Amino acid sequence: MEKFKLKSSYQPKGDQNRAIEILTNSINNGNKYQTLLGVTGSGKTYTMAKVIEKVQKPTLIMTHNKTLASQLYSEFKRFFPDNHVEYFISYYDYYQPEAYIPRQDLFIEKDSSINEELERMRLSTTASLLSYRDVIVIASVSANYGLGSPEDYRTIVQKLVVGEEYSQKRLLLRLVNMGYSRDDEFFDRGNFRVNGEVIDIYPAYSEESALRVEFFGDEIEDIYSFNILTNRKIESFKDIVIYSANQFIVSKEKLNRAIKSIEDELQERLAFYKKENRLVEYNRLKERVEFDLEMMEATGTCKGIENYSRHLTGKKEGERPFSLMDYFEEMSRDYLVIVDESHVSLSQFRGMYAGDRSRKEILVEYGFRLPSALDNRPLKFDEYIEKAPHFLFVSATPNELELNLSSVVAEQIIRPTGLLDPTIEVRSSKYQVDNLYDEIKRVVARGDRVLVTVLTKKMAEKLTTYYNDLGLKVRYMHSELDAIERNQLIRSLRLGEFDTLIGINLLREGLDLPEVSLVAILDADKEGFLRSTTSLIQTVGRVARNVNGKVIMYASIITNSMQETIDITQKRREKQIIYNREHNITPKSTTRELDKNLKNENSDNLFNHKRDRLDRIPKSERTKLLKELKAKMLESAKKLEFEEAARLRDEIAKIKKL
Repeated sequence: MEKFKLKSSYQPKGDQNRAIEILTNSINNGNKYQTLLGVTGSGKTYTMAKVIEKVQKPTLIMTHNKTLASQLYSEFKRFFPDNHVEYFISYYDYYQPEAYIPRQDLFIEKDSSINEELERMRLSTTASLLSYRDVIVIASVSANYGLGSPEDYRTIVQKLVVGEEYSQKRLLLRLVNMGYSRDDEFFDRGNFRVNGEVIDIYPAYSEESALRVEFFGDEIEDIYSFNILTNRKIESFKDIVIYSANQFIVSKEKLNRAIKSIEDELQERLAFYKKENRLVEYNRLKERVEFDLEMMEATGTCKGIENYSRHLTGKKEGERPFSLMDYFEEMSRDYLVIVDESHVSLSQFRGMYAGDRSRKEILVEYGFRLPSALDNRPLKFDEYIEKAPHFLFVSATPNELELNLSSVVAEQIIRPTGLLDPTIEVRSSKYQVDNLYDEIKRVVARGDRVLVTVLTKKMAEKLTTYYNDLGLKVRYMHSELDAIERNQLIRSLRLGEFDTLIGINLLREGLDLPEVSLVAILDADKEGFLRSTTSLIQTVGRVARNVNGKVIMYASIITNSMQETIDITQKRREKQIIYNREHNITPKSTTRELDKNLKNENSDNLFNHKRDRLDRIPKSERTKLLKELKAKMLESAKKLEFEEAARLRDEIAKIKKL
């Protein structure tokens, strides 16, 4: 196995050395669970990377949302440039699962938009896990959903060796059975094309290069990779292994067995509906499943094939489905799972199964799906938490679950930057709106930003309107905003297009805003989820990156959660002050370069004129434009600018239609 080698000019400081030692020893001693309790700004990500280097185990890093996953992927790619760092999140830009509402007799068809680059990265993940051992995968909750069998995925491969003989016709048929399709005109991922005795194959998991196989008769004369845009040769191979175009591909024998098994289940279910005299459900299920079976027999797949995963993988009813962790086990029985922001992530993992189950039970009951569709599901929480040999929970505020499970808890309280936890003031909530107005004016006057957290969406809207009428520049963030809109809003705040952002519980995890020097918590004494100790500590942490950091809690009384937050914060401040004094550190606000991922509206002037006359330009010119757009799309995807890559992908699709 290639060794994990961390590359960074940074050296462990503060509590990091001790935390790394405690966690490394615990994992090496065979302990299953351990926790890293690290405050905001203490370098938890570096500690995680250092632990991976020390224990030398393949690692799955999971977090609860795509934004954090993207940040972690960028950081670990920099930390481990010579190892295989992969990215595994949902490949949907948009996803509406199929559902049925009995009261309205309304069936909602599955509707989705697949991001091809994210799909490639998922396939790259599974291919890497079956090819290498020095693999780090950054994943969202998607890693807990069902996948095809890793054994089948490893089996359905095509190995090509220079000097050996292969029937070109059989090779092409094999590629089709592996999920690839022929396209001699628009060569893209998951395609192959033929030009005389040359076969080009664009692996579904490859980033920018395709494979060229040159024959002399039936003998392979040369195999090499080439750049799909420039057609330049990159690297020659003596042999190569090509993996399937998706994770649900199975052998012909298994597919035939699955089709027979599906037919048997269909007959059993139809007999049930007939006995119950439910003819609508009888006809609905018969028509749908028979159509799917015809598609599977003809093409090897069908729309929604994942709903038949139990039959395809040979699992028993109710048995745990395959997931990404099974691909880790296929590579190595000894691997590490790191759960980032575990106080949120674990709760989200726990709730996944029940929501998925309730929706599918209705579909099954009313004849839209066979009962086996219930086994196309995410892992139950117990299945997840018990599966991996080692877990590392990482959070500033771990829950009782993590603390009770863990053999060791490593604390990382000291910030190497010297920054202190913010000061906390408790003020009366009687005139909180007017008092906060004066505070915002003072903060804005020195060029800083403000976060305000309230309890309801209505309060956020009213407060935003009120402050804007008074001349402040205020916006509010709510749950109806999608990820792109949230990123744009945060970027605008950092740019100074407005000064104050108001929200509910969206202002806690994952926001890195060094420009913010004041966090105001309205109605801090209203005990509940949004004003629990965990939530308050996380909210306080949003201002821990600014040397002028300050938190104001507006309340009529000091609750237990408030007092606990104040005590913990004060204790951390005192510890940091002692460390700063001993090491002669003067705290300075952290800096973070502005995210350039969002689209510049003027960036595509190069193409605008060409688009206006697409229907009039010759085909060769359109092909050239396609190459230019594709190069930009690949570059955007490489930088994790997925919204821009998706936009360019749509432009390419429009041109292809012409």
